[in-house]
Order: sequence, then C-alpha cells, then structure tokens
Amino acid sequence: MKKFKGLIILTLLVALFVTACSSKENNSSDNSGVRTIKVAYAQTGKPITFQDEKGNATGYDVEVLKLIDEKLLQYQFEFIPTTDDDLLIGVESGKYHLGLKNAFYTDARAEKYIYPKEYLGASASGLLIRKEDEGIVNDLSDIASLGKKLLPIAPQDAQYALVQKYNEENPDNQINVETSESFVVQDGIVWISEGRYDAWLVIKSTYDANVVAEDGPYHYLNEELSWSTFTATKTWPLFNREEQELADAYDEAIKELKEEGKIKELLIQFLGEDTSQYLDKE
Repeated sequence: MKKFKGLIILTLLVALFVTACSSKENNSSDNSGVRTIKVAYAQTGKPITFQDEKGNATGYDVEVLKLIDEKLLQYQFEFIPTTDDDLLIGVESGKYHLGLKNAFYTDARAEKYIYPKEYLGASASGLLIRKEDEGIVNDLSDIASLGKKLLPIAPQDAQYALVQKYNEENPDNQINVETSESFVVQDGIVWISEGRYDAWLVIKSTYDANVVAEDGPYHYLNEELSWSTFTATKTWPLFNREEQELADAYDEAIKELKEEGKIKELLIQFLGEDTSQYLDKE
C-alpha cells in the first residue's frame, strides 16, 4: 500500500512538472525578462502575409507587427508561417499568442479571440468586372440600377455583409445576390470573363494576385478584366483570449505608428495605395 501511494504521488509530481514546463515554454522569457511571443501568419496571403524568396516572413500585416515589436521592449516576436486553419485553431488553443491573416471582424470570432481596439489594416474591396463595363459599373448602386448580375457570395463572407448593408440603406434600388459555399477563386474569375456573371465583389488583393500579377494564374485575362475600388474593411490581428495585456500593448504601439505615418507608408508599399481612405468615417 505504501508503494502504491508513493507511485500516485510520484505520478502527480511528474504531471505538475510537465504542465509547468509546457506553460513556461509558451510564456518563455530570457534572463532580461523579455517574453517571446509566437505570431502565426498565413504564409500564402500575399501581399498581406507571405514568405519572400528567401523564406522570410513579410507582407503588410507582418511588417506592421515588426515595427510594433521594436516599440514593445518587453516582448520579442517570433513569426511562424502556417495555414489559415492551423492559425485559427492555434491561436484559440494557445499554441500561438496571436495570428495574422487579413482577418475581418465577425461576432463568431469575437467569442473565440480578443480583438484589440485599434484595427491593423484596411482591405480594399471593389468589383472585378469586364473591360467593357469599365467606367460604367463603379459600385454597388450601379450593379442594382443597371441590373447587373453579381457573383454568388458565401453568407459568412464579409463581402455579403456589404451587400446586406447596401440593401438596407437603399430599399428602392436593391441587389439580388445568390449565396453559395462551393465556388472557388478560379471559378469566379473565369465566370466573369465568360459573361456568366457581370461582377465579383471581392478584396483587391485577390484581383491583384490572380490577374494583375505577371505570375498570376489568370494574368492572361488582364486585358479583358478591370477593377473598381469603392470601399474598404478594417482588418485585425487575432489574440488568444488570455493575452489581454499583449493586446493592450499592441493598441498603444500601433496608435503611435499611425500618428508617425508609418502605417500609411506600409499600406502604399504593399497595397499600392493608402486603402484607409476608403474606410467609412466614424
């Protein structure tokens, strides 16, 4: 019996030791008291989050966080490339302290992550259209008044919320939009070029990466398609629910960067323009 009790105590001590080591690893700091923060980023989200030709973390979101890292002397950021799904699961579970993926605000995510007070970026949204409609179809009001056919949108997509908001504000000039969960980026671009639909409401980085970029898979359609930006959506870093202190520190640092003009510089560098100009003024 004594041996049995001793075995139980030993097992409990080992379990406590392992838990302590795990906690220490995820909240590690060096001898100077600097805490290492694991920042997950979507590695295929160019120009927002991606790896350059040398395998280094870069993109708009990443470079902003690097500047924040310089301001927060109590932290040292470690950038970890991953997939969208692993990022979301990892930040929620505590595997990562925060994640970067051009994330929009949703009520569902707000229950799982900390959204800071200060937004990170502004993702330009607009209409991918055929060249023949350039200068004619500029925004959602033109889609409605001209009877143009909008590409289906997933109900949980932030772009769908833009259509809903437009319809609420314009009861006499409504847009009929189909909902769909199944089509992919490639389908949307081809369907517009073929005339199956007249416009795709999407973020500009999707258009740039797939059509404008010389190495884009649909660059051959560049002369047939066009783009019109008319709005932007705020984007955010996602913090683990236990990282309120880190989120507060982020807020203070990014406010300084905005005042210094650094955010505007990075928007122009990576997105080609200061996309914050398209945000609704509050």
